[in-house]
Amino acid sequence: MLDALVLQQLHRSRFDADPMLFAAPGRVNLIGEHTDYAEGFVMPAAIDFATLAAISPRTDGRIALWAENYGEARLLEALPTERSGDWSDYPLGVLRMLADDGHAIPGLSLSLWGDVPLGSGLSSSASVEVATAVAVVALLGLPYSGPELARLCQRAENQFVGASCGIMDQFISANGRANHALLLDCRDLSYRLAPIPAHVALVIANTMVKHSIAGGEYGSRRAEVELACSILARHRPEIRFLRDATLEDLERWGDEIPEVARRRARHVISENLRTVAAAEALEQNDLEQVGRLMQAAHRSYSQDFEASCAEADRMVELAEALPGCLGARLTGGGFGGCTVNLVEQEQAAAFKTALGRQYRERTGIEPEIYLCRASDGAHRLTL
Repeated sequence: MLDALVLQQLHRSRFDADPMLFAAPGRVNLIGEHTDYAEGFVMPAAIDFATLAAISPRTDGRIALWAENYGEARLLEALPTERSGDWSDYPLGVLRMLADDGHAIPGLSLSLWGDVPLGSGLSSSASVEVATAVAVVALLGLPYSGPELARLCQRAENQFVGASCGIMDQFISANGRANHALLLDCRDLSYRLAPIPAHVALVIANTMVKHSIAGGEYGSRRAEVELACSILARHRPEIRFLRDATLEDLERWGDEIPEVARRRARHVISENLRTVAAAEALEQNDLEQVGRLMQAAHRSYSQDFEASCAEADRMVELAEALPGCLGARLTGGGFGGCTVNLVEQEQAAAFKTALGRQYRERTGIEPEIYLCRASDGAHRLTL
């Protein structure tokens, strides 16, 4: 469990300065996979795993970084122009983007400490970027809004770190709201909040597998989606992304699209519809409908998009049969990783125990299962 007071004391002892303190959460995506690069819809929630940042000015002009998780420090005379390939790329990338925006970066000391599980698909990297951004922007007195911070951090990961991520992870970390999911339109970054009832827990189950096929398969899936889009656009030029296409378009001209690409397109088009419908169902407190949509989303992700795996399918199957489960599906980029489960709060602890036991018995793998709640986005902490 993170303790902001402990981080404050660690920063004081290391840098002999009183810091400002900030937090930025990780996230889980409730529904809407591989829709972001089709300018579609996603619906993540910020979770109560986060990165804490402590920041204070320096008088020597140097940039000092400390990562409590790694027990490692960096002391730089100047802001680098290229990545080094380690954890410091994420905070330094944010500083680099601020410098590229024309802001002078003064000497500063920055301590980071996070409990977002690493490698679990819960966006530990985005939480580091957003925690850094909100801290440095406050130190500099810059008027960046939440959406602007998200864009800045996405640029840091794309241009400095070198990862071709979309904007969802940074956006929800910067703009999340407690007890709400966030329906994000990836075309124009407009969004609205959808309430998650207090009696519903978010249970995230890590399958502990990540199949190596994932690296190349991401690129091939995206290419198949874009191929299907280009063929539909021959008939309807206003289709720039699959966001603009309908299932009727796919029915009418689908025989011109290679069968695999047609199934990829069917997932993306139908997933956009499900994601918007899920937000509307949450707004109406129709949790049965949310569960049905999550079930359909997982089947589509597994069968049409073929981005699941045997272990993830088994985790979802087991969850759906347990008392208290309202909905379950694979979340994230696919080919392993975590499932997200909406569970009645009073049954969440028993659900966690039973799911872990049954998954271990069926697969021989010990999962990691986290009980979470939808939390606020990046904010300053007061002690």
